[in-house]
Amino acid sequence: MVQIRLHNTNEHIVEKSKVIEFLDGQHIFYESWDTTKLPSSLQNKFVLTDEEKQQILTTFAHEIEDLARRRHYKTWDVVALSEATPHLADLLQKFAQIHTHTEDEVRAIVGGTGIFIVRGHDTIGYFDVVLEVGDVISVPEYTAHYFTLREDRQVVAVRLFIETDGWIAHPYQEQTADTTDISE
Repeated sequence: MVQIRLHNTNEHIVEKSKVIEFLDGQHIFYESWDTTKLPSSLQNKFVLTDEEKQQILTTFAHEIEDLARRRHYKTWDVVALSEATPHLADLLQKFAQIHTHTEDEVRAIVGGTGIFIVRGHDTIGYFDVVLEVGDVISVPEYTAHYFTLREDRQVVAVRLFIETDGWIAHPYQEQTADTTDISE
């Protein structure tokens, strides 16, 4: 189940209603899918063939199409990451760069765990959104964030996009207050 950890205070938010309230306050969409309908042969499997990825998309076709209709997504796929993924460390390093997108970043976790680190509004600072099987999140466009995995480094997720080119990241630079005294 989804959990939040605030970096500034190390506060953990674990009660689902409070997590949803917090995410809503940050304009982050959240819902959950019933992943028990995933065939047992695909549960806890992190190395997938193209046919198995298609089977996941078929299994969740109703949920995907409903979410796509509600939020205007046009294309989707499945990503599977594990120690067996070629160049996993390089890929995770790429994901770990703070960035934004010109569209929502959507993930529906169907295996393993993923963590979004998001720059919150106002004085919230950064916070972790720990996603487990069944959790679906949409980080809004132009929101600074990055993605990582837990120590076991395993996740399977459905990704939905508005742009048909898929995942396009734009580097993010923290804005600092200009303290230059212009009277000098």
